[in-house]
Amino acid sequence: MPPMCGAVFRRITSKAGIGEDWTPRELRHSFVSIMSDSGVPLETIADLVGHAGTAVTEKVYRHQLRPVITQGAEAMNTVFGRSESA
Repeated sequence: MPPMCGAVFRRITSKAGIGEDWTPRELRHSFVSIMSDSGVPLETIADLVGHAGTAVTEKVYRHQLRPVITQGAEAMNTVFGRSESA
């Protein structure tokens, strides 16, 4: 199958309600990250995106922000001494 024309892809993402500034690569990375963050096993995600194993899925495609954001927020709470009554 030939690659999708950029204009066609933009129309699809626009009709999907996610805007026109996405690339197929960005959607693929987002899909993997969201599935992983939702608790879907890495093996299942790798199968869904057509990877033979989990290494590429885990190291290249999965970007887990929630743990990083949570750790950062906890560190800031420690630094600034957030009280429980606030």
